[in-house]
Amino acid sequence: MEYDVVIGLEVHLEINTRTKMFSDAPYYFGADPNTCVSETDLALPGTLPCLNREAVRKALSLCLALDMDIDTVLRFDRKNYYYTDLPKGYQITQYFHPLGRNGHLKICINGKEKTIGIESIHLEEDTAKQIHNSRETLIDYNRCGLPLLEIVSEPVICSSEEAVLYLEKLKQIFEYLGISKARMEEGELRCDVNISLKEAVSPDLGNKVEVKNLNSLANTRTAIDHEIVRQKELLDRGEEILKETRRFDEKTRTTISMRKKEEIADYRYFREPNIFPIRISDDMMEDVRKSLPELPDVRYRRYTKEYRLTDQAARSILADKDLSDYYDKAARESTDPKILCNLLLSELGGLLAKADIRIEECSVKPEDLAELADILSRKELSSKQAKEVLSEMFSSSESPEIVINRKGFRPIKDSDMLLAVINEVLSENSQSVEDYKKGKDRALNHLTGQVMKKTKGQADPEITAVLLTNELAKR
Repeated sequence: MEYDVVIGLEVHLEINTRTKMFSDAPYYFGADPNTCVSETDLALPGTLPCLNREAVRKALSLCLALDMDIDTVLRFDRKNYYYTDLPKGYQITQYFHPLGRNGHLKICINGKEKTIGIESIHLEEDTAKQIHNSRETLIDYNRCGLPLLEIVSEPVICSSEEAVLYLEKLKQIFEYLGISKARMEEGELRCDVNISLKEAVSPDLGNKVEVKNLNSLANTRTAIDHEIVRQKELLDRGEEILKETRRFDEKTRTTISMRKKEEIADYRYFREPNIFPIRISDDMMEDVRKSLPELPDVRYRRYTKEYRLTDQAARSILADKDLSDYYDKAARESTDPKILCNLLLSELGGLLAKADIRIEECSVKPEDLAELADILSRKELSSKQAKEVLSEMFSSSESPEIVINRKGFRPIKDSDMLLAVINEVLSENSQSVEDYKKGKDRALNHLTGQVMKKTKGQADPEITAVLLTNELAKR
């Protein structure tokens, strides 16, 4: 039987603020366990939450970037449940009044654009981290109380590929906004996936299964694909899909049942009595709006329309914000953004990969790469020479002018000097001259190569081509 796959994602993002959501405790990834903790985080008697203003600003910037309807009155609720990693016995969150509603994000799949609706965004606090070993479970409260955003998509995603593209696009927006590095390996970005299957002809949705705490794009893809196959096999046998919460097991690459799915009533939501409603001022909203950076979709249009980069080249640059920022700085100094792009992605990218460093650690300044691109655009260097110059720039941090002068790569433009070399080459390659006269194009390439060889690659290509063609016509 044919089934439609229905997927919704709940993305949890840690916001990079100096202190936690409701306390003044600092946080540093990798800090010693239980060293980034305050009395409020541990829910000691007499402590009260105090809202982090910067977390609210960064949450607002995401809502604006995703074109959401924003609730300008901040209200918080308690989600009551008991886990050992939740010291208060409840989580402060937004259930009744999310900060943002009705947003959207566009992905490109198989060359077509698809809009993914975003149901809501709300602010909450993170839980502590449990460390399990064979004898006991230890708890690190460093993460407890970190500002967290939950981004809930509409159930309109139809495959693991769409889910991963959606996550990649969200991650890109987080980075460009500067609200989080969204490093999944450090727990800054986590994902819960809700999956159900229904008969293709039926309007009724199937029972929903949630897969919790996926911590990489690869695991998200594998978990979804496995769950689709598992549910399809159950339905084909006439069995019911249980409403449950499952986890992904990295060793077996399968999902494993954790517990029966909780209903909303199990959480006993009610208003948080210790945080009064807070109105977001018009001035604050306008200030956040004005401070929004240029987002990836806007840069993409600029790269493809103004700079005339290919779709693939534009997306390759945009995939890394630091790389995109570097390219923008260089492009402001260059007259040929396409050649600049090729130098950045192919040649400089190869040097970075070989040295195993990121673009922000690169010794080649953006303005120097722009200068090299312009020299190459004016055909004052061959591509082989440019590659050699860039390699030396990468090692020495010198400008292209210094490297070119040291290597003697200045092009020979003197016609008399070039004619002398050309006539010498023609005399030494009479067979190639005859082949050229018979219409063999490869002969011209051979003769040009010989001129370049004699001049050690310094002959100006355009002047050489004209002079060589003229001399051949005389013979």
